Amino acid sequence: MRIKFKYFLSILAVLLVQLTFAQESRFSGKVTDMSGLPIPGANIVVKESKVSAQADFDGNFVITAKKGQILIVSFVGMKTVEISAAPSMLIKLGDSSNELETVFVVGFGTQSKKKLTDNIARVTAKDMENVPVSNFQNAMVGKLAGVQITQINGKVEGGVKLRVRGVSSISSSQEPLYVLDGMPLINDNESGSSAPINPLISLNPNDIESVEILKDASSAAIYGARGTNGVVLITTKQGKSGKTKISLNTSAGWSEATHKVSWLNAAQYAELFTEASAYRYGAADLWLTEPGGVFDGYANGKDWRTGEVDTDWQDLALVKGAVQDHTFSISGGDSKTLFFLSGGYNNTEGIVRGNNLDRYSYRGNLDHKISDKFRVGLNTSLSKTNITRIGSDNSFATPLQAVAQTPLAPAYLNDGVTPNNDTTLYYNFLMQQFNGNWDANIFRTLMNSYAEFKIIPELSFRTELGYDNNNQTEEYFAGSLTESASTNGYADANAIQSDKYSINNYLTYSTKFNENYNLEVVGGMSFEESARKRQYVAGTGFPSDDLQTVESASEITAGTSSRTKYNFLSYFGRATVSIMDKYLLKGSLRYDGSSRFGASNRYGIFPAASVGWIISQEDFLKESSAINLLKLRASYGVTGNAGIGNFASLGLFSGSSYNKQSAINPSQLVNQDLKWEKTNQVDVGIDFGFLNNRVSGEIDYYVKKTNDLLLNEPLPGTSGWSSLTRNVGSLTNKGFEFVLNTTNFKNDKLTWKTSLNLATLDNKVTELPGGDIVAGQNIVRVGETISSFYVVEYAGVDPANGNALFYKNTLLADGTLDKATTKTYSDAQRIIAGNPYPTLMAGMTNTVAFNNFDFSFTFQGEWGASIYNEAGKFQSSNARYKDNQTSDQMNRWQKPGDITSVPQARWGRSNGEQASTRYLEKTDFVRLRNLSFGYTLPKTVTQKISVDRLRIYMTGLNLLTFTNYQGYDPESSYDNNGDSNIQKGIAFYSAPPAKTIIIGLNIDL
Repeated sequence: MRIKFKYFLSILAVLLVQLTFAQESRFSGKVTDMSGLPIPGANIVVKESKVSAQADFDGNFVITAKKGQILIVSFVGMKTVEISAAPSMLIKLGDSSNELETVFVVGFGTQSKKKLTDNIARVTAKDMENVPVSNFQNAMVGKLAGVQITQINGKVEGGVKLRVRGVSSISSSQEPLYVLDGMPLINDNESGSSAPINPLISLNPNDIESVEILKDASSAAIYGARGTNGVVLITTKQGKSGKTKISLNTSAGWSEATHKVSWLNAAQYAELFTEASAYRYGAADLWLTEPGGVFDGYANGKDWRTGEVDTDWQDLALVKGAVQDHTFSISGGDSKTLFFLSGGYNNTEGIVRGNNLDRYSYRGNLDHKISDKFRVGLNTSLSKTNITRIGSDNSFATPLQAVAQTPLAPAYLNDGVTPNNDTTLYYNFLMQQFNGNWDANIFRTLMNSYAEFKIIPELSFRTELGYDNNNQTEEYFAGSLTESASTNGYADANAIQSDKYSINNYLTYSTKFNENYNLEVVGGMSFEESARKRQYVAGTGFPSDDLQTVESASEITAGTSSRTKYNFLSYFGRATVSIMDKYLLKGSLRYDGSSRFGASNRYGIFPAASVGWIISQEDFLKESSAINLLKLRASYGVTGNAGIGNFASLGLFSGSSYNKQSAINPSQLVNQDLKWEKTNQVDVGIDFGFLNNRVSGEIDYYVKKTNDLLLNEPLPGTSGWSSLTRNVGSLTNKGFEFVLNTTNFKNDKLTWKTSLNLATLDNKVTELPGGDIVAGQNIVRVGETISSFYVVEYAGVDPANGNALFYKNTLLADGTLDKATTKTYSDAQRIIAGNPYPTLMAGMTNTVAFNNFDFSFTFQGEWGASIYNEAGKFQSSNARYKDNQTSDQMNRWQKPGDITSVPQARWGRSNGEQASTRYLEKTDFVRLRNLSFGYTLPKTVTQKISVDRLRIYMTGLNLLTFTNYQGYDPESSYDNNGDSNIQKGIAFYSAPPAKTIIIGLNIDL
């Protein structure tokens, strides 16, 4: 029987179709999180094919696959799962925040943790949530190896110092580059006084999804000229496809100072100063205590002898604070459009009297998929921050200087309302609150848009346009009853507008070839322009204290305005290669130009390279059940620093007045050879994961050497100039970093995880052609840590006569120091006696989840640093001055044979209050940085009220501090020092941070 060929083909086609359907089936399933909540928008892909599906609003999906074929299930922020296709699948995805699949944000792209060849530290929203701070930097303290974060003091707006792997500059900026959603941020302190305002105080921490800190040169060199001090990449929250989610976080709490210093009460003050006077004038001279004498004058009609007056000025300065924070967000979207909207309000009443903050914020993030090839997005943020300010540490109007007042003086007049400024030893700070004000208002607008076009599947083009506008106004008024009484009041107004525009255009090419090679190449350009305008005016003489603006002044005493601008033009490229998923290579190059440098050195080249070897992917370890990851990596790169004045290379002239005639005078020497400060950094590290990644971590060793230091080098006074910015000298930072993450216990009911980080730091100045630079109690010297303390060494008290003693420390012929003691201060030589930077830092975080309860705490510690108390010569001077004294001064020498470290009390006579190690203390500490306890209501309860999640929590900040430091706080320092000043580690009436406890509520609808 013959069959025609066309019939044969038809039969064959039918058989093939039947065979195909016999092999392929439609499988259904559901994707949920570990608690059983559906994950709408989860992606399901058949491995090594183009077949895919997406979960619906209830987490359900249907996909065509062969039975047993591998399905890859993924969702942003969650661990990717591979599972064999089977009927009725239930797939649970866990949090990937500590997994190798976690995607890290890097400069102009992303990279999985497993394939990173860089050292990048990361914290997520989960790590920072519910920490009661007004700025996001403080929420990261203790969680990042090699990153020191310190708020200068306890003022609500206080500046924050974030140091990545030490200090790499002397006179140039020591701050990292902050980048928000790809846009470099304005990070200039615009305070109208020497006390800084944190420039990033306007950001709402609740809007942040993650923060990546680029620590090594391989990661930071893509930002070239500004990567020396590290790069902080901030990513804000985005919407997720699926059901619209409404979240509310509301909390309120109270604060107090972490520590108070013990001061003399009225009886002790009278005893000590009577004794100090007797040394100078004799015991028969009662000029202090006689009726109508000095003490009666202080008491202002009250009887100090019977204890009628005993003012605790510290309690007036450090008060009970309060904090409340309310944030809501709406997020969601579908396969085309994702959105995130949020609004927030924070009110922080400081622990320093008269210091408060209010912040209102809005954020809107939108991403839209126009087609399979074209996506666009717009991120916007608006905020208004109002700050009620107080004086800098070096002003009598600041509350904490009130501790210098004698306790014999009442704080108020007899009416109990009006501050007493008649008989106090110094200006009564309460007068400023009673008859003055100081307000700062910050309006900040952030906008960042992008458009991304996929030219071909492997090649995409992205353009980003960012705008940052920071408007800050400060108005200060001191009425006729304040320290400005002689001018019948004083007022000033300071307005600053800063704008930054940034444009990034870059191509990304990503491909896989020959099955074993993955290549990604990024190349593009970046342009930034920053402009700043300032107007300032001041006046005196006001007809009424109710008229408090400068327009009511009878005399304008000062007025100025200024404008400045600078820009960067950069070209960059990066190539990343992965071979067989185990050999990793990366190289980057950035070519940066800045208007700040001389014409002959305007551009700098910043290369970097890194390699990685995933040993655990080799055949001899690939099947190991104990080792999940073992990766070696190494990197080298060059980064720069451009944190100097906008016109530092130019010879400048300025307008002036001479004999009431306009004139021009030179104001700055020219230096056309000024060039980039560059840091070369080497990093070697090991990443590891054992026992199904229940134990994971990383170990790193790095060396950073900064050359061509940008230094404001002092010049001889005879030159007519005070300093000149030059490239001179070098310094080195090196250290080890260790991170260990463990899952200590895990079952259906209980999970306990620990994260530990340790970091060492060895900082040395290696070259300084001009020799030592000394400023106050600090010195920059070759072979020593930058800004080391350089003071006379205190030797205690002579038990025979109560004289303060000092070690001579003169150099002997054999090269040793003479350790003989002397009472003559000028006979003693200064020595280097410590430094302001810790040599060891550590942090440990524990998180525990038990049924519906959650508990976490973070300890943080620092060792090796010191602080010099510049105020010690007034407040711990054995009654040299009339300032109130710390209570330890009662242990003074009184008779021959007394063994003590406090010299004899001698009013008006020097006896140990000179600058010496007497006022230098180690600041080693361990602090319970934060503790949180929460309870999430069962779903059986919340579903009845149409709530997805309801959590009640209590959080504490700075609850315990273990230290031998006797001052207010081992982290609080003088806020009157600029960032480029080598004077570091100085305390001067510096307020401690707040100890805060809050109770809050999280609701998800």
